[in-house]
Amino acid sequence: MVAAKTGLHPDDQKVLYKDKERDSKAFLDMAGVKDRSKVIVVEDPEARARRLIEERRNGHLEKAARAVAAVTAEVDKLAPKVAALDSSVRKGEKVAENDVMQVTELLMNELLKLDAVVADGDVKAQRRMQVKRVQKYVETLDAVMAKNATINRKSGEKVAKQQQPPPPPQPRHQQPAAGQTRWEMFDLLSSLPSTSSASSTTTVSSTASSGAPPANRLDWMLF
Repeated sequence: MVAAKTGLHPDDQKVLYKDKERDSKAFLDMAGVKDRSKVIVVEDPEARARRLIEERRNGHLEKAARAVAAVTAEVDKLAPKVAALDSSVRKGEKVAENDVMQVTELLMNELLKLDAVVADGDVKAQRRMQVKRVQKYVETLDAVMAKNATINRKSGEKVAKQQQPPPPPQPRHQQPAAGQTRWEMFDLLSSLPSTSSASSTTTVSSTASSGAPPANRLDWMLF
């Protein structure tokens, strides 16, 4: 009621009763003020300064709280994407590197926003919790990139192995059949001169040259 007449904020007032300062927020009867007593109300510069500092501090905390809440909402939207990418590589499935890099970049942007927030009390605790959360998601995406690179390398090796031409067949030395070998040996032996014929010819020639009588030769042949 007094603030409406004086135009002062209730926290900026100093109440004096019987030359003593009274609590401006206390009831008059509790302060010992009697009916029709004289009460002096003056402005308290120190109280006003404290109030402005507190309001500024509260306003700063409210702004910080809104900033942390906005970051939390964005991270909540990115969390399912991180989980989906991690689940895919755990199953051995390839993922697009651009998707991983895009989500990582968005998380890093939110981390920069958190670094710019200066807060105290509960807001500071919430900020610290979100920083740890974002860092964990970034580490998960780093692991996803490493696993995805391994999957791509193994897949490339498999494709290269499938596309590699088969080695040429080794030539086999053809062995002649057993029957053919025998016939070749038979032909070779038949082409050679007979030993018995050569001996007979030699014997006849020797007899003729020795001048033996033909009768004896005939008898020998008949015998």
